[in-house]
Amino acid sequence: MQVIKEYVQRWYESGLDPDEYICHRKQGNLVEISDADTGEKKTVLTFCTNDVLGLVQCEAVKQAAIDAILQHGTSNSSTSVLSGRITLHQQLEDEISAFKHLPHTQLFLNAWMAMQAMMDAFCHLAIPVPGFQNTRETLILTDVLNHGCIVSAVVNAGTRSGKVFSHSPQVRVKAYRHCDVEDLRRKLQRYARPGDRILVVSDAVFSMDGDIAPLPDMLNVLHHYEGSVLLMDEAHASGALGATGRGIYEHFGILPAQAIERGVVPIIMTTFSKFAASAGAAISTHVAELKPLLNVSPTSIGTISLSPPLTAAALESIRQVRQRPELVQKLQENTQYLRSRLAEHDFVAIGETNVIPVILPSETNPKIFARQLMHNYGLWVSPIWFIAKPRLRITVNALHSREEMDRLVAGMVATRDLFYKPTLSA
Repeated sequence: MQVIKEYVQRWYESGLDPDEYICHRKQGNLVEISDADTGEKKTVLTFCTNDVLGLVQCEAVKQAAIDAILQHGTSNSSTSVLSGRITLHQQLEDEISAFKHLPHTQLFLNAWMAMQAMMDAFCHLAIPVPGFQNTRETLILTDVLNHGCIVSAVVNAGTRSGKVFSHSPQVRVKAYRHCDVEDLRRKLQRYARPGDRILVVSDAVFSMDGDIAPLPDMLNVLHHYEGSVLLMDEAHASGALGATGRGIYEHFGILPAQAIERGVVPIIMTTFSKFAASAGAAISTHVAELKPLLNVSPTSIGTISLSPPLTAAALESIRQVRQRPELVQKLQENTQYLRSRLAEHDFVAIGETNVIPVILPSETNPKIFARQLMHNYGLWVSPIWFIAKPRLRITVNALHSREEMDRLVAGMVATRDLFYKPTLSA
């Protein structure tokens, strides 16, 4: 424990610890918070919530969660395959399948568990079946900037329970350069062997850079590998991309069925914490046989099922998105407006989505910059200081008004004047 104490002490002394705030109440994008250290309260305008369509405070969504508690209670208190499956689970799975154009969907408590279950189900056949033996190795290719839930799942793919108990063939994991389809092509040519089961996994929208995976080009590469699987993590794409918020396939004018026709197996992970006013995740596929494997994976059978209020909130949220495409249109309009305003004032905002990373000079501490924004102007943004290029991570949503976005830009300009002058190389 002494090593831990010394490490944390050095961590705090180095200024690497985040500023923490406690939320007390919220109205639109105005949030009453208190400093976790001092207890000081203030109301701030937030640009760091992932409630991209503003459905967390939607009356219909809140009522659906309340009704679910009244009917089912607060928890199912069991795993789905035992006694924890309720009608709301089936309804939510059907709703997601229709939304994503893939007929079979399995729910999970969060994205980390969903992604790990996917690796368990795809890479290992953990339950011994008489007369069957899996002899095919798995090759996984992953974008170097994929989310931590993907990284965690793929790096452990070769040592999970299925491998331990069933002696599954080897799993080989290789990374390719960020959104670099030519590097993906080269890595496949170099590492794919005859008989390999191939899985390529990517964020649809990258959470730190705000850019979009080149889906059409990825399909062009993968169709040369019959039966290869393309797993897209649509955590930041659902509700944000496409005319009706269906995600990356709709954004590029493609249906999953078109990938299937080209010999590529499309799999989509949907999460509910951004666009669906809830928590949880789901894996959707057209392969019916994958669902029972997901259902008995360690991250399904080893924990409780998604609780009734969370399930109901996600279900009603997706129905709201399908009924009200204007929410998605408003989000996309706000994204374009804020990005254009930042560019007018010479901020370097990378990416192209409502996740807006603003790159700061290396000598500028994003945590101090964000602290000044909050204390001086009542603006709450997320500072990111522990990666190669320090940045402010701004998230715009459908509830932001132009006046609020202008207020953010004005506060950022005034704060920048305290730290540095803008340059083309900033």
